[in-house]
Amino acid sequence: MKILLEISDNKAMFFMEILKNFKFVKKATPISTEKAKLMQDIKDAVEELKLVKAGKLKGIPAKDLLNEL
Repeated sequence: MKILLEISDNKAMFFMEILKNFKFVKKATPISTEKAKLMQDIKDAVEELKLVKAGKLKGIPAKDLLNEL
């Protein structure tokens, strides 16, 4: 399982040291704010696509999307 946490900068290094001391934590790697935002944006897009496929949200045809550009 992977978990994404947002921790205050002044406590991040302390928290990373704590995680490294647990034998069951396989890897603890900090990521940039930009990468975290990208991951969240992709997750949101996938959730939106699921809603469109389930008929709970109306999608935009690709042709209309390209015409807006």
